[in-house]
Amino acid sequence: MLRTDEQTIKDLGIFGSRDGSGIFDIYNQSHTRGGETLLERIFLHPLSSREAINTRSKIIESFARSGLGFPYDAAMFDMAEKYLNNNKGNPEQKNSHTTLGEKEIQNGVTAVLDLVRISRDFIENPEVKAIAAYAAERNEIAELLSDPSFGPALKTQSKEKLSYSAITAYDALFRVSGRDKIGKLLNYIYYLDVYISVGQTAVTRKFIFPKALPKGSCELSLEGVFHPALKEPVGNDISMGAAHNIIFLTGANMAGKSTFLRAVSTALYIAHTGFPVAAKAMSFSVLDGMYTTVNLPDNLGIGASHFYAEVQRVKKVATELSSGKSFFILFDELFRGTNVKDAHEATVAVIKGFAKNPNSLFIISSHIVEAGDDLQEKKNVRYFFLPTRMNGHLPEYTYTLEQGITNDRHGMIIIRNEGILEILKNGKKIHS
Repeated sequence: MLRTDEQTIKDLGIFGSRDGSGIFDIYNQSHTRGGETLLERIFLHPLSSREAINTRSKIIESFARSGLGFPYDAAMFDMAEKYLNNNKGNPEQKNSHTTLGEKEIQNGVTAVLDLVRISRDFIENPEVKAIAAYAAERNEIAELLSDPSFGPALKTQSKEKLSYSAITAYDALFRVSGRDKIGKLLNYIYYLDVYISVGQTAVTRKFIFPKALPKGSCELSLEGVFHPALKEPVGNDISMGAAHNIIFLTGANMAGKSTFLRAVSTALYIAHTGFPVAAKAMSFSVLDGMYTTVNLPDNLGIGASHFYAEVQRVKKVATELSSGKSFFILFDELFRGTNVKDAHEATVAVIKGFAKNPNSLFIISSHIVEAGDDLQEKKNVRYFFLPTRMNGHLPEYTYTLEQGITNDRHGMIIIRNEGILEILKNGKKIHS
């Protein structure tokens, strides 16, 4: 699994907050509760195997192209899950009939029978058989359904009226003797739910499927990458490699640095789940881990300042890098919690330290543009900025990455445009 942490997941807004939805919600078009739970688990545990990433990606892409929909009825699935989960985890429920009424058991058995038949029909669909990447899972489902215990269930007809003795026998199979087999079948269906729903997300939002490259090759190529939550995004191109594995990013406030950083890191994180990403094209070498630092909180509980929290964060990253493994490291405004002189010296020193790690990728943004001059000796550092164009007294932003270092500083212009100084001088609000 990809090594990461809670700070990175919060920085990227994977699961959103009270103020809004997250990346998870964009991809969550699941049809079942189990599918949604699985999707959440996938987002929490990205992969670090090239084969696993490319296999999952190819399965989802194939389902997206096929146009196949989720074959199970949601109401039927809810009924089956409620029935099957009735005595789950309760050792006191020796008898499968203890809490469900006769009608509920009948409905539950009927729903599970439908689920089993639909699963058999789905894997026998020629379009499903044609999906090479899904062949292994399809064969596992076929082998599971070939178990003799499923024989009678597969022979029943849809909406066939069952005798009391048949319902009792199926109930004992589904919730007692064959419970593990039904559980395995459900797990395959939950994965299918994720494959199909994420594939539909890719089609609807025009996301692309990245190509995972061998681990350790230290490559990242993105064309037209944008943040998936934006309604009118501006895409950017970026490439990194062993010869240029560090990006030093500058730009004025509101120029779009943080959005760009989140766009890149979100794409890289999601790519490691095998899911489609918000870009026109992407290839990346598989990483061992990734750590971002965008919104680092103060730890007031132990009296720690923001600067101390930053120092501890850098220490954690340095410790991880000492393993020699491949990481993606991102710092937005490194050492913003201290004075300019210390921040300048510390930024230069830390980036020079990062430059000694050719197996990893680094992006560091900073307002301290002078630090760029002190890094010129490091040939693996590239410089980019997000420009600000002045239209009279009004700053305008292109949100398009350019090479070099910018000296744009428009903080005071924005303050004056908002009339703050006049408010302070006159003691009253200036109405626009």
